[in-house]
Amino acid sequence: MSVALSEDRSVQFADVSLEYPSKTGSTLAVDSLTAKVSGGKFVSIIGPSGCGKSTLLDLACGLLKPTQGSVLLDGTAVTGPQSSTSMVFQEAALLPWRTVLDNVAFPLEVNGVRRSERRERARALLTTVGLDGFADSLPSELSGGMRQRVSIARALITDPALLLMDEPFGALDQQTRSVMGVELTRTWERVNCNVLFVTHDIGEAVALSDEVWVLSRRPATLKARVVIDLPRPRTEDLPLNPKFQSLEAEIWKLLQEESRAMHLSTSST
Repeated sequence: MSVALSEDRSVQFADVSLEYPSKTGSTLAVDSLTAKVSGGKFVSIIGPSGCGKSTLLDLACGLLKPTQGSVLLDGTAVTGPQSSTSMVFQEAALLPWRTVLDNVAFPLEVNGVRRSERRERARALLTTVGLDGFADSLPSELSGGMRQRVSIARALITDPALLLMDEPFGALDQQTRSVMGVELTRTWERVNCNVLFVTHDIGEAVALSDEVWVLSRRPATLKARVVIDLPRPRTEDLPLNPKFQSLEAEIWKLLQEESRAMHLSTSST
């Protein structure tokens, strides 16, 4: 495993609130949320449907600006998209006419890095994600899981301080998700950056993370921070571990409380 990042490589939500204006009145999506990721930690964000999980990622990468408070990346306020932040979405969104190698190298091409250097770095990352034999393939020739690994490699090629992942395995079957989760943690342990990972899957959150943030129903507040004190490296048989099961049950109970409260508030209106 690589050496942990220093504390100054961080993303921090400092008393962040976000309000969406509308013709019928504003909607408070996030309410006075304070939290921090640093030291190369992997943090999953989980909460009731529609509570604002993806909104936090949009705030972290500068696509949204908070109504109150601030988002700090490496101690500096985020006011727009940052070169030190990368995003991976549910769909791989690769360029279909480019080879796997050229898809991975594309961000460096945009930044003006010379061809030999960007291709060398892209090949190294393909080895890291286990796709070194597919450099000359087209995306259409890969499975869904392999395309997502290409997307992860592309996100990592700029050496980001922060990797944002919005349900990147949501379109995959359960078995492939499990395998991809193991591959992702192995890759993260090699490249070392802070990760914010949005998921609806409690087991996935526990299996991948150093910490799980459980959000409340909207407006989102930080209901709980659950430390995942399971040893690494983690393997596909982790769900058989009693400690894993205990953590999963703890988070499930927290989510049930919020889902029940959300249902009751909806029923009374």
